[in-house]
Amino acid sequence: MNHLDPTASPARDAAQALEARRRRLLGPGVPTFYREPLHIVRGEGVWLWDAGGQRYLDCYNNVPHVGHCHPRVVAAIAEQAARLNTHTRYLHEGILDYAERLVALFGHDLKNVAMVCTGSEANDMALRMAQAVTGRTGLIATDNTYHGNTAAVSQLSARKPPIGGYPAHVRLVPSPESLCPDSIEVQAARFTAGVERAISELEAEGHGLAGMILCPFLANEGFPEVPRGFFSGAAAAVRRAGGLIVADEVQPGFGRLGRVMWGHEAVDLTPDVVTLGKPMGNGHPVAATVTRPEIMAAFREAFSYFNTFGGNPVSCAAAMAVLDVLEDEGLMANAETAGAHARRLMGAIRHPMLAEVRGAGLFFGAEFVDPETDAPAPDFVIELVEAMKARGVLLNRIGRHGNTLKIRPPMPFSVAEADMLADRLQDALDSLPLPA
Repeated sequence: MNHLDPTASPARDAAQALEARRRRLLGPGVPTFYREPLHIVRGEGVWLWDAGGQRYLDCYNNVPHVGHCHPRVVAAIAEQAARLNTHTRYLHEGILDYAERLVALFGHDLKNVAMVCTGSEANDMALRMAQAVTGRTGLIATDNTYHGNTAAVSQLSARKPPIGGYPAHVRLVPSPESLCPDSIEVQAARFTAGVERAISELEAEGHGLAGMILCPFLANEGFPEVPRGFFSGAAAAVRRAGGLIVADEVQPGFGRLGRVMWGHEAVDLTPDVVTLGKPMGNGHPVAATVTRPEIMAAFREAFSYFNTFGGNPVSCAAAMAVLDVLEDEGLMANAETAGAHARRLMGAIRHPMLAEVRGAGLFFGAEFVDPETDAPAPDFVIELVEAMKARGVLLNRIGRHGNTLKIRPPMPFSVAEADMLADRLQDALDSLPLPA
């Protein structure tokens, strides 16, 4: 198999110059993927091209949900931008047409929509909704989660604890582990007990419980497989305490899991608030918070919220086009078929460090451990990600220990591309030395 040589062309020199310029203008610590960052100049469908003309199979980006630069989304954005773009303090049909179509995809009386620009904003709003409804401030999340970048939601993040430590009104409950020796029933009981303990602590300290937020697919937790009803005990505890349940659908939503439109459907979780983001506009910055009318009314009364760019006509046109493409091109069914095929192929790979292949639809991956000790093997996965990049396939890693390969391609990803992924994954695994 021909591997890509990042040192063999002037493209590498140009990329290094861009890195230096980036550090000078943006400051240090702005993250990039891979040891040799890619200079990407073009995208189409499930493919990306770098400045040197190398093509890469994109198995990671869920932002271009219906494919990079989908012509129908591009056309919708251009046509609306050429006609009108302004804020929602003028009347416009676009936001209403989209809101009607969006809420029709939900149950649980989720009939009101507030549109924003990012998933971070949507989650920030959801937490404020919980506080407005309950009059309390306590929040519960998992201990290996990520819900965005605002001051409020970053206080929940396990990536980097807040300066000064986690605030007193936040409790992080240990998330389940896919390779845990305990049964899933034991883990569900443990998660419920953790939520109940957190509620008691918040109430004892005077914060009370506003709500619990979680990604129903547990994406950043390494997407351990949990059955329907896993969260039932925890949800019942939250409701007994008067709190709200927030489902962060930024990663699993819009049909990515194949058989269901939303992650909370897959685990039989009834949310009070749902947040949407990245894939909603196929790369155009649009996001939303969806909730019940009485919750929205309480939020509006408490905060008088307005977002200048949220729900603008161009964003709504982009989001509407994404729904059109999802439906017209049968991309949910494709996610089910292509994802199942990819998991079958990956499950047939034999490697001493490959502990488990798991996932749903077009969100799947594999966990790697040391074959002697069963300890997580994050360093091996780092090398595997780099080896796959050298073979023209882009993916990354996730989970508490960073030892789970994360594969989350655009929704047009096909069976043929799953074959390519599996072949190159086998080749990459065969090329890497086992730990000493």
